[in-house]
Amino acid sequence: MKFKTRALVAATLALAALGAQAHDIWFKPSSTVLSKSDWVTVDAAVSNDVFFFNHRPLGLEGVKVSAPDGSAVEMKNVAKGELRSVFDFKPEQTGTHRVTMLSTGVMGSYKDAKGQPKRVRGSVEEVLKQIPADAKEVHVIESLRRMETFVSLGKPSALGVSGKGLELKPVTHPNDLVASEEATFDFLIDGKPAADLEIELVADGIRYRDGMDAMKFKTDAKGRVLIKFPRAGLFWLNTDAKDNKTTIAKATERRLSYTATLEVLP
Repeated sequence: MKFKTRALVAATLALAALGAQAHDIWFKPSSTVLSKSDWVTVDAAVSNDVFFFNHRPLGLEGVKVSAPDGSAVEMKNVAKGELRSVFDFKPEQTGTHRVTMLSTGVMGSYKDAKGQPKRVRGSVEEVLKQIPADAKEVHVIESLRRMETFVSLGKPSALGVSGKGLELKPVTHPNDLVASEEATFDFLIDGKPAADLEIELVADGIRYRDGMDAMKFKTDAKGRVLIKFPRAGLFWLNTDAKDNKTTIAKATERRLSYTATLEVLP
C-alpha cells in the first residue's frame, strides 16, 4: 500500500509538468551557504505564486537530501501543514549538499468503443491498465520532472549529473552566485547539450510587486546560458522540454522539466 501511495504521489507531481502549469512547485531553504555545521530548514509548496504559500503543501515522499559523497542525509522534523510542507537537515560534510525531488509519471487519452474521449493519469502501471485493448486514438505521454536546491558547508564541491532527463550542469557553482556578476550554466538532456531551451527566472517577493517580472533566457547551441542576476536574494529557475525518446510502452511523447531554487549573495 505504501509503494502504491508513493507512486501515485510521484505521478501526480510529474503531471504538473505537462503542458502549461496552473501552479508552481518549489523548495525554499533557510540557508544555502554555511560556514559551520548547522541546521537548515526547507519549506516546500505548490502555489499560485513562487515562494508564496497560497495553495497547498508539496508531498515530500520523493524528496531526498544527498551529502557531497552521495550518501543520504536524514530529513528531520518532517511535517505537512495546510499550505506548506517543511523538513530540517544538518549538513556535516564539507562541500555541497543536494536537495532533490525526481518524479515520473504518465497521462493518456483515447477514444473508447463508442467513440467517447477518455483521459487517464497516475502511475505507469495504472495508466496502461486503464486503456482498453480496443481503444482508438491512444496518446500516452511520459513525464520526468527534477526539482532541486543546493546547500554548501564550507567550500562548495563539484556537482555531477545522472545523464537522465533534463539537468543543470553548473559551470558557475549554484552556491557561488553574486549579484550583478554573470553566471554560466549548462543544460543537458540525457547527458547531451540541450540547445534552444527557454529558461525562466523569477525573483522572490512576488507578493509585493505588481507582476511576476519573469526574466527570460535561452540556451545556445551547446546548451549554455549566461545569466546576470539583477540583485541578491532567492530566485526560482524553471525550464521545460519535450521529445519522443520515451521509455514507456505506448508512450509517443516525453515531457521534461527542471526547477531549481538559487540564492544570490550581495
